[in-house]
Order: sequence, then structure tokens, then C-alpha cells
Amino acid sequence: MNTTIEHLDVLLKIAALGQLFIAGLGLALPHIMGWKSAIEEMPLLIREVFFIHGWFISFTCAIFGVMSFRFAEAIAHQEHEMLRWFAALVGAFWALRCVMQWTHYSREHWQGIPRETVIHWLLFFGYGAWAVVYLFAAFH
Repeated sequence: MNTTIEHLDVLLKIAALGQLFIAGLGLALPHIMGWKSAIEEMPLLIREVFFIHGWFISFTCAIFGVMSFRFAEAIAHQEHEMLRWFAALVGAFWALRCVMQWTHYSREHWQGIPRETVIHWLLFFGYGAWAVVYLFAAFH
């Protein structure tokens, strides 16, 4: 069997752990970034939507992580068509996130600021790696 396919389950588990990390990070982001006063200044509806969307993105990442970790081998070996669909859709999710990293975030948030530049690129390449792993799992 192809070595890449043999290790695909390991790559899926690594991606799963990364997504679980992002799920937790997403919930802690307002605190980490010191957004308390900015969030308090938002109109009530915008503040509520901000929190609900944050929770649901984190929950979605957690679902991706748990399902991928639990079923990594089955996804890697395409044991069911549903798993191919799951892998394709999760891959598309992260590929779109990569596109949005460049099209919806202003470069002024990170460009020329060493720590933020490193974080920007790490996230971009991490999300991109997850997209590649899932899309490979779906279409190999």
C-alpha cells in the first residue's frame, strides 16, 4: 500500500488535535486579545451575534476534531462514501478559511509586526495543511 495513504490516518489525527486546539482558542480569543472593552461597546445585538458565532465556530471545529480523531483510519481508507463527503467538506472549509485569511483580514493587523506576522503565516499554513490532508483523504 502507498506509504502516504498508510500515514494519512496519522495526519488526520494531527489535524484533529489542531482543530480541537483552535476550538478552545476561539473561545478564549476575546480574553487573550484583550477585547473586553471593545466588545462591551458593541450594540447588544452585535455583541450577542459575535458570541454566538464564536461559540458555533468553536463547536464546529470541535466536531471536526472529534470525528476526525475517532474515524481517522476509516476516513483515510474511504470505508464509506459519507466519510469521503465529510473529508471533502472539511477540506473545503479549511481551504475557504485560507482564502479568507487573505481577502478579509487587513494586512495592517500583522504586516511589519514580527509576532503577528508569524502567527498569521502559521495559521495560514496550518489551515492550508488541513485542507490538503482532508482533500487528499476525500479524493485519493
